[in-house]
Amino acid sequence: MKVALIPVGNSKGVRIPASIIKACNLGDTLDMRVENGTIVLEAERSARAGWSEAFARMAATGDDAPLLPENAGNEFDDMEWTW
Repeated sequence: MKVALIPVGNSKGVRIPASIIKACNLGDTLDMRVENGTIVLEAERSARAGWSEAFARMAATGDDAPLLPENAGNEFDDMEWTW
């Protein structure tokens, strides 16, 4: 589908047909980026979308161990730090 760039102030814009907005489940704001010279528009997602599912997969495979071992402290932690 060819679309025309239309003037929007000092910029240019593209009208997205309602059928495409509906098919892509787009809201009022989009995520836009450039990949290899191509403009990519995506429906906005929350910053942590999918984290719950990812953590559940990690727990199911036993990959949710603590990142630091229990004895990861140092002398500063033992002598200087007040909890």
